[in-house]
Amino acid sequence: MLGPRPTVAGPAEPDDAPLTAPGATRAMEAVLERVLEARLRQARDTDAVFTHDMAERVAAFVRRGGKRLRTAFVWCGWRAAGGSGDPDAVLRTGVALELLQACALIHDDVMDGSPLRRGGPAMHVDFAHGHRAGRTNGRANGTAEAFGTSAAVLAGDLALAWADDLLTETALASPYGPRLYEEWRAMRTEMVAGQYRDLRAQAGGSSGAEEALTIAVLKSARYTVARPLALGASLAGADARTLGALRAAGRCAGLAFQLRDDLLGAFGDPALTGKPADEDLRSRKLTPMLAVAVRLAEAGGDQDAAAALAPDADALPGHTVERMRAALERTGARAEMESRIADLAAAGLRRFEATGAAPAVQREFAALVERASGVAPQHARELV
Repeated sequence: MLGPRPTVAGPAEPDDAPLTAPGATRAMEAVLERVLEARLRQARDTDAVFTHDMAERVAAFVRRGGKRLRTAFVWCGWRAAGGSGDPDAVLRTGVALELLQACALIHDDVMDGSPLRRGGPAMHVDFAHGHRAGRTNGRANGTAEAFGTSAAVLAGDLALAWADDLLTETALASPYGPRLYEEWRAMRTEMVAGQYRDLRAQAGGSSGAEEALTIAVLKSARYTVARPLALGASLAGADARTLGALRAAGRCAGLAFQLRDDLLGAFGDPALTGKPADEDLRSRKLTPMLAVAVRLAEAGGDQDAAAALAPDADALPGHTVERMRAALERTGARAEMESRIADLAAAGLRRFEATGAAPAVQREFAALVERASGVAPQHARELV
């Protein structure tokens, strides 16, 4: 066990009161730092070059942050299921999720060829830069790109190993360990399945709405919200009814999050998102928004929009990302996504309410859904 609740910056909370979701996220950061330091000590005992080149890069990447939403959703799931007392297992589960997210992002950037992540070079790009620097000193053979790709795959594997080790340690120390591990195991498999379906859809130039939805559910909705809620609830010994309500709430809120992410991927500001704004469009990533736009273009006879969004559009004269954005706007796909996000966010709150969670926990969940989806659900007004 990690001992007493860590001391963290931020507003003080009474010692006898449970942490809020923001407080739990801050506390998780302190636990994360201790876990990373422990992993780096183990790495130094293994090999100095490996530690300097890889383990420290992975630790720095995790420290660069992100939304930390998954930890907050773990906390909400735990509290909704009646969790109280020592938050150690919840915080450690949050850390494991952050490490797993690092693995997912590093590997995702390799597969997508993304140059930026979290406001800095993607892991494979950073390794490639190091390789080029070594080559100028006569120390490097082969291409920088090949080295960067291979090293980043290993870096993602290392983050996954750290995540699995921590979750296993947490499960072994918990009376609800088997249930926690079952949720974790299912989540990892869903994450890989969603990533593969994404790759397969891009390779085949798919525009199917059903396939787009399947990818969004597997790759994001369950992984970002539904499973974290269930992981937290498992640590509180939740019954089947509560778990069912949390999974339903998480699927809705998670889809709202993914649809917002798709919009940011097409129209967002790189200074705010930390990644290129045109990446998803250039690669013609299959998203629900793209599938809707293709359907609306075909139904409305908008041949220009259909051509701009077609799988072979990049081979056509005059193809630009701007044409794709204009097609998403003109067909009404962007507006439809905004409407769906609002509906899904509101549905997520209604399903979360079915858990019977205390009003304070419901308000915290509503605030998280607003952060994830970018909209204040209509139902949230009743919770103020």
